Amino acid sequence: MSRNLLLRIAVAVPAIAVSLVVLWLGGWVLATALALLGVLGTREVYDLARREGIEPFERLGLVAAAAVPFATFWVKGYADWEPVLYVAALWLLAVLVAAMARGPARRPLTAVSVTVFGSLYASALLAFTIAIRHGPHSDAHPRGAVALVVLPLVVTWVCDTCAMAAGTLIGGPKLAPVLSPRKTWAGAVGGLVGGLIAALVYGPLVLDRVALRLGVWQLATVGLVVAVAAQVGDVAESLFKREAGVKDSSSLIPGHGGVLDRLDSLYFVLAATAGLLRLFGIA
Repeated sequence: MSRNLLLRIAVAVPAIAVSLVVLWLGGWVLATALALLGVLGTREVYDLARREGIEPFERLGLVAAAAVPFATFWVKGYADWEPVLYVAALWLLAVLVAAMARGPARRPLTAVSVTVFGSLYASALLAFTIAIRHGPHSDAHPRGAVALVVLPLVVTWVCDTCAMAAGTLIGGPKLAPVLSPRKTWAGAVGGLVGGLIAALVYGPLVLDRVALRLGVWQLATVGLVVAVAAQVGDVAESLFKREAGVKDSSSLIPGHGGVLDRLDSLYFVLAATAGLLRLFGIA
């Protein structure tokens, strides 16, 4: 076993344990953890942009990244969007005023766009974790709410593992050679199959035991959508790194790269899962 793999495992095991505890506690603890990850991920987006000569309004962007998870929890608890919308509008005006202060020579349109995008991509998409964890049945079935938010995480992990295994064993045509040279169509199909099976097994094995039953077609839909979203999210983040000419978004996590490298799939997965569960009347 390589030293890098040992390092990855040594970091991943406690990280998974801490994540499960945070998901179980939920509430402000979960919002705080997501805010921290959102700030770190947003900073990495801005670092990639700076490699291309773009100067985002970092402080304003990081403030927004930190606030979004708390705003999401506020809305779930109080069902009142109006204060959040007013604050968001004031924040956007502040970004525009900052751009005016810089003047037209320093690419204000690009700087504003990256500032807004960074906080939405790296923080707002993560905040869908709160929408799943604190759905309408979370108070009556806290164990079920935790099991529900773990579902897309498990499916994503199985999808990634199966995609890597299938791509290594079978090889074949590349999926997106310009963006992610190591990914193959065989790996994509393997990940799709793995995600589908994982969801179908997770339902009766976990969800049924916490009185939160999803039908077979619902589980199959979640499995397929999550598997596709995970792989699209992975390639999407590779797009930014290719433009910036870097292998990892940062070296923050030993053996794993940056926050964006670890969470790239989940940005797409969590939003897609929250939408599906809302469609099913669960979240």
